Amino acid sequence: MGAERDPSRSFVVRLVTHPVTTWLIRTFVAPVDPFVFRATNGRFFVFGPSSDAMLTLTMRGRRTGRRRSVHLTSVAHEGDRLLVASAMGQARHPAWRYNLEADPEVEVQVRGRRYRARAERLSDEEKARVWDVMKAQIPMIHVYERRTDRDLCVFRLRELDERAARDVFADPSPRTCASRIEDG
Repeated sequence: MGAERDPSRSFVVRLVTHPVTTWLIRTFVAPVDPFVFRATNGRFFVFGPSSDAMLTLTMRGRRTGRRRSVHLTSVAHEGDRLLVASAMGQARHPAWRYNLEADPEVEVQVRGRRYRARAERLSDEEKARVWDVMKAQIPMIHVYERRTDRDLCVFRLRELDERAARDVFADPSPRTCASRIEDG
């Protein structure tokens, strides 16, 4: 009976979670990934071909109301997608977490498909039920948990029926051409 292998010790996890790599991803890759992913209809991201776990989440900024997109790894669970607000184990929660709490209606881009969804933060009990599944599918979470003392929130993305979905990004206020270009 061999000892269970620590998933955080794999080469890929150590590479991706190394402080230098984490900084490079946050600084250079994260701003570009949503554009590449959207332009290729979810087939590619900066590092190459996409997996089914990758998605781009677009939401309204809680302070500006502008579209904000972030590229994340998700876990498929009972017809929904689960996201962990890890910020790669940084001391503060990622901004997208606060945006979801302020306005939970979002747009989700996955490989070959875009849809509207509603985000919901899981309760502690719900998180406990899915946490081991998430750690098994996203082994970097083991490292992120050790890096921070904060609670890593988990969100469920539930696809909205198109009839029930409002236009998440409809803006009734008049805008100039310059503001449309600036917002993306």
